Amino acid sequence: MVASSTLRRIPVALERNPYEVVIGAGGLAGIGAELKQAGIREGRRILVVSNADVAGPYGATCLDSLRRNGFEAELLVIEAGEQHKTPATVASIHNAAFDQRLERSSLMLALGGGVVGDMTGFAAATWLRGVGVVQVPTTLLAMVDAAIGGKTGVNHPGGKNLIGAFHQPRLVLIDPDTLSTLPRREFRAGMAEVIKYGILGDAELFQTLEACRAPDSAQGLGNSVLETILERSAAAKARVVAEDEREGGLRAILNYGHTFGHVVETLCGYGTWLHGEAVAIGMVAVGQLAMIRGSWSADDMERQQQLIAQCGLPSAWPKLDPEAVLKTLQGDKKVLDGKLRFILPTAIGSVEIRDDITREEILRCLEQLAG
Repeated sequence: MVASSTLRRIPVALERNPYEVVIGAGGLAGIGAELKQAGIREGRRILVVSNADVAGPYGATCLDSLRRNGFEAELLVIEAGEQHKTPATVASIHNAAFDQRLERSSLMLALGGGVVGDMTGFAAATWLRGVGVVQVPTTLLAMVDAAIGGKTGVNHPGGKNLIGAFHQPRLVLIDPDTLSTLPRREFRAGMAEVIKYGILGDAELFQTLEACRAPDSAQGLGNSVLETILERSAAAKARVVAEDEREGGLRAILNYGHTFGHVVETLCGYGTWLHGEAVAIGMVAVGQLAMIRGSWSADDMERQQQLIAQCGLPSAWPKLDPEAVLKTLQGDKKVLDGKLRFILPTAIGSVEIRDDITREEILRCLEQLAG
């Protein structure tokens, strides 16, 4: 992996409050200096939020860098996992913010995966009506997707991320070295979001993954491909977010695979499937729906399914009651004027947003998936 002296900087060019995604091995040890470069003055109080698996190997490095650069930093360790992504966990972050006397000039820093990042971001958005947040993702899924773009939230029994806010970070710092302690299953889950970017608009990235010997691990990808994945995925997310910050149009394409995937997470119970695993199942499901409508080819469908399998991800639709699926879909936050938006693939590297999917088409899709 490249040295920390060759940090790559990807701008998220928002009209208000633009920021950078900084990528580089060893970057975590320089987080304090990066905050100052981002215009955050020393002396600020920073609440670092993490979970035990991440705080163990990386918490001290983060705190030391912050304190050496003049910040008053304290660590809060919370329970992670989708089953803990609740208002109660956010309340524990709020309690720590109160105990540490965070002010409006203070920051929260999320050191962890997508669940830690989502909850810390939401806590920051709602504490004192909004304090700054810094995202330091330590899972592949969070690095390529969740940490970038300002979507924060927690789950509700009726659906995933129904409680949330848009709250852009001041900085995103990605240190690929933190992937060395990531369980293999978690790495595979992150690859689902990378495959998503290939389908959305990067056919070359998709082909690169197809050519990999073993894309289900960092070692199988190799350093060069891993660097490519991180940079191209972050750049793709940054472009979409800059054009559509609050998901009024184009940004909806980033939900490819997520509409059905959220159904799987909700009905199977949070924690049964990792988020990326559910997205992989969701991509297969929406691919089947696209096949029914004739919007993409059987060959492209097969290529998507093969790559999902190469990455060690699940693809089989679970045994779910079709009526429960339909009810959950109607409760999805992407419903607009009573119409559910699906992101349908048209080719490897191309998708379209459709809100004209009928109940009958969905039921037919579910029947074929169950077949």
